[in-house]
Amino acid sequence: MSNIARFAAYAAAFENAYESDDWSVVEPFFAENAVYDAGSARFLGGHFEGRDAILAYFKDALDGFDRRFDSREITPIEGPVEEGDQVRVRGSATYRAEGVPELVLVLDEIVTFDGDLIVRIEDRYEDELLETFEAYLDAHRDTLGFAI
Repeated sequence: MSNIARFAAYAAAFENAYESDDWSVVEPFFAENAVYDAGSARFLGGHFEGRDAILAYFKDALDGFDRRFDSREITPIEGPVEEGDQVRVRGSATYRAEGVPELVLVLDEIVTFDGDLIVRIEDRYEDELLETFEAYLDAHRDTLGFAI
């Protein structure tokens, strides 16, 4: 199986976990010692080491951010592209909720595999987007109930 096929299976499992809140379906995709660098955004960023820490972060981030909105739409922009043991993808997430303007986050994600397992994920955001994101959080934290 190609790394792109592995990535596609992981992405499908992630969306299934988002809908069901059952993160056990994502667990088999990660090496026990996997690392996730979730970008540098104040609210969504961080460095997480180990499968359990990554899965806990996924749940916390989605509960604390994504689920505060009425809808979340994921749109691929570029890729996925396989480069050696990595898969690179660029996509956007559009968030909508009553009483606040639409929010669009664009990120580049690099997923590194060792055999069948993900050993590293790195999310990259452009600096300008991070500034816009921070301003959005500051302006709408009360309406959306962000604890930041």
